[in-house]
Amino acid sequence: MPAFVDRFLESFKVRLRTTFAGQSEGVPEWEDALENGDDAGYFPHTSATWHVHGGMTPIAAGIKALLLQALHPGALAGVAEHSDYRADPLARLAGTIRWIFTVTYGDTAAAHGACDYVRRRHEPVVGTYMAATGETLAYSANDASLSRWVHCAFAEAFLTAYEDFRGPIPLPPDALPGESGADAYVREWSVAGTLMGVESPPRSRAELSAALLQYDDDAHLSGGPRVREVVHFLRNPPLDPMLLPGYRLLFLAVVNSLTPRQAELLELRQWPRFLRPVSNALARFALAVVQLGLLKVGPSELAAHRRLRRLGVLPSSDSSA
Repeated sequence: MPAFVDRFLESFKVRLRTTFAGQSEGVPEWEDALENGDDAGYFPHTSATWHVHGGMTPIAAGIKALLLQALHPGALAGVAEHSDYRADPLARLAGTIRWIFTVTYGDTAAAHGACDYVRRRHEPVVGTYMAATGETLAYSANDASLSRWVHCAFAEAFLTAYEDFRGPIPLPPDALPGESGADAYVREWSVAGTLMGVESPPRSRAELSAALLQYDDDAHLSGGPRVREVVHFLRNPPLDPMLLPGYRLLFLAVVNSLTPRQAELLELRQWPRFLRPVSNALARFALAVVQLGLLKVGPSELAAHRRLRRLGVLPSSDSSA
């Protein structure tokens, strides 16, 4: 391979690691720490959750989750008024990644600790916002209704990103009768919702879709200047210039995956439906390029495999870690 290609790939890898791990070399200590623990965690290694949260599709899912969450003015007010996402978006990204992977791959104590930490951080996030109905309402980041919206937006984003860019979610061995892989994922991830204080989180794809529609039917969702600002930021994030072309392909595909109503509230233009397979193909290409710069199996999952081998859940000859 020519020397300039080697230099380009190494530079690309460094920038990817800095963006997603917060450091250019090595593995963050919290990821290696997932090797510790006394149980297998809430999600088996054969679970739909491990499938959906593994690989590269969580990158696209993260974009979609942020767009969807912004549609609730209460959730958006908390982010706009109590975070520095514009000044240091990578820190916020790193914190979200840490929570997702700790709950997914850690033991139950680590999952509880991660959720308790986030809930403590949310305690001072309070204020008022203008609802879609014109009323001024109080909000708290730990409010059960807001937590439910954030949970539902998250589950929808990760579920559809996997399906759009990888295909149907594999059915786990412990699936309930009549479940699809998507149903199993929503049911499994409801555990994370409960840990975050969500009351009766959806437990099937149909329940998730109904919950998302109900927020709009009850006039909880809206667009407006603040949403426009978030959309502008997500369309043009302060990423390393080497990463921007791929990001823009992902953003385009995510926009095309929104429902017409969601796109309307976000004031985003979608491609005609017959052209959307093209944007999905471009997004899959972008994710494949990112995969070149990162490990095939992420450090969090590798650490979880080491714990599972130590506990005897996986055979010691397991070669994935």
